[in-house]
Amino acid sequence: MPVCEEKLKKIVRNTLEIITLKELKEKIESGEKLKGYLGFEPSGLFHIGWIIWAKKVQDLVDAGIEMYLLEATWHAWINDKLGGDIERIRECARYIRYALKGLGINIDRIKFIDAEELVSDKDYWAIVLRAAKNLTLARVKRALTIMGRRADEAETDFSKLVYPLMQIADIFYLDLDIAVGGMDQRRAHVLARELAPKLGFKKPIAIHTPILSGLLGPGRMEYKSDEEAILNIKMSKSKPGNAILIHDEPEVIREKIRKAYCPPRQTQFNPILEINKYILFAQDKFVLHIDRPEKYGGPLDVYSYDELEKLYVEGKLHPLDLKNATAEALIKYLEPVRKLFKENREAQYYLNEMLKTKITR
Repeated sequence: MPVCEEKLKKIVRNTLEIITLKELKEKIESGEKLKGYLGFEPSGLFHIGWIIWAKKVQDLVDAGIEMYLLEATWHAWINDKLGGDIERIRECARYIRYALKGLGINIDRIKFIDAEELVSDKDYWAIVLRAAKNLTLARVKRALTIMGRRADEAETDFSKLVYPLMQIADIFYLDLDIAVGGMDQRRAHVLARELAPKLGFKKPIAIHTPILSGLLGPGRMEYKSDEEAILNIKMSKSKPGNAILIHDEPEVIREKIRKAYCPPRQTQFNPILEINKYILFAQDKFVLHIDRPEKYGGPLDVYSYDELEKLYVEGKLHPLDLKNATAEALIKYLEPVRKLFKENREAQYYLNEMLKTKITR
């Protein structure tokens, strides 16, 4: 496989959308050194939904992209995460570095940037203001879904309206070629692409990863937009029982998965199938072993997600058998994380600090 094609394959796998694939291909084929970033809010305990973006960052590093991880401490403060306690938020950023390390992310090949570095530069705020002068209030309000908020939540806290402008400024200030994030970050990335030519910056290529559905399922609510659906259905640690944490003990993982939403034959918003699709089968040469009695079909090895989904939709795999197999595979997957947090004193300290902290939406 040609080098460019191999790089492109690494970058594109396990994504939902690339704006645009043509631009990405041209950039890679140009041979120029590319810079990419992902910004994350240090907002509390690391759940398995975040594994998707963490592994995507590693994919880009492996493809030769110079990757930056922005520890969005100020953004988390604006978004009232960890009770708006900036010191707790900073501690959380340090905890997340250990979480990434435990997941096998090569953090030595990633450049970490604290939002404090950006906000201390007047040039950064000049970009924020230039972006603001080229956007209407309505456009900025619609972008509040990037922070997991509704447009009307800015009515009581004006700082929320600064958040989308800061995210646009992050991209321009760092002079990036690629912006990576979950599908919930789409509006900010699209705004950055629209504003780039007007403000004289590079138009960033946007790479969007899947959002893992919460264990509790979608409920019976009807949603006005895709963004609202993502906001309400995605895995969230602020809802009890809705998320699996990467350092949960095996019995806790088994119990959470046992209770999880997993309707027979249904794939939409099915968190157990999604864990397989976006996490387990994202591993090279992964095989899901399903251990079941002979009277229910006997043991079964599944070699691809497509095969798993077909079995499930056709009713040839019972939800309980799928849950049991998924739990055991996930426990094994997360073993290095549990090991690191048990053996590394500093990692243990930051985890304990996070466990003492109330998680806020």
